[in-house]
Parts: sequence; C-alpha cells; structure tokens
Amino acid sequence: MKEKYERVGRELVGKGTIVDYYHDSIKIPDGTVETWDFIDHKGAAAVLPVLPDGRIVMVNQYRAALDSFCLEIPAGGYQFRGEPEMEAAVRELKEETGYTAGKIEKILDIRTTVAFCNERIAIFLATDLTPGEQNLDPDEYLSVETYTLDELIDMISRFEIVDSKTICAIMYYRDHISQHRI
Repeated sequence: MKEKYERVGRELVGKGTIVDYYHDSIKIPDGTVETWDFIDHKGAAAVLPVLPDGRIVMVNQYRAALDSFCLEIPAGGYQFRGEPEMEAAVRELKEETGYTAGKIEKILDIRTTVAFCNERIAIFLATDLTPGEQNLDPDEYLSVETYTLDELIDMISRFEIVDSKTICAIMYYRDHISQHRI
C-alpha cells in the first residue's frame, strides 16, 4: 500500500537561467512536515544521430558541473515551456552538429534525477542525415565526433561516457533498434 504524502508548501529559494530551486514542505505519512529540495527544470530534447554506415554522431563539450569534457549525444533545453519536443530535437541536432535528419522518431523519455528534480528529456533517433553548417550558441564550443556502436558500448563500460541521457539512448538503440536496421 502506498503511504500518503502531501506537498503543503513551496518556497522559491533561487531562480537560475536553466533551473529554479525550491524548498518544498511535504507532509509525510506520520503527519510530520519535512523540507525537501526541489529543482524545477523546463525539460530538454536529445538526439541519437545515426549515419548511413551505422556510425553515431556525438558531441564532446566542456561541462562545468563535472569540470571536464563530456562525450554526449546532441541535446539542449527547451527555449520555452511547451516548446514542441521534436522541434527542439531538430534544432539541437542542426545547431550542434550541422546535420539535418530525413527521418526523426521519438524513442525514449527519461527523468534524470527523480529524487529532487523534475527534468524530463525526450530522446529521438535521427537517420537519413544530411551534413551542413553548425549554428552553435555563443557560449558553445564543442567538437563533433563519430563512433561505431561497439566503440560507444566499450566507452560506457570503461566509464568514459557517464552522461545518463547518452547511456540510455545508446543502450536502447543497441537493444531495440540496431539489429533491425538494414
């Protein structure tokens, strides 16, 4: 049986550029009211771009939270709440890699950190790719790299790829899609 929890208050602690931080007052099953952290995130879209030869297009960029470079699938936050997720995915693919997709389909929805954050990332598979010019944001510096699926799986097992959306997308692709491609 599920116990009853009730949010009885929410206080804004800080407003950021991509997240807002709150203290939630939560009444727990024994009646006590506890303070829990809550991070409100507007969401994001990500893309697993697969070239005709099966190589996967990745981006390598600096991530301040890790103080290091991170190999990831292209992704970015919604420009506004309610932005259509496929539009955001198409935009991010073009901005970060220069590629446009002849075919794009949603494959996953993930919640990145359910203990304290509501971030949801819609993940798309992009195929029939056409190369073009990147259109990076002014603060974006990244390199575009391609890898085989096996190389990426090896990098995950060696803890060289640690980004959750990227791991989810690659493993899903390995288990549900790649074996069905011609």
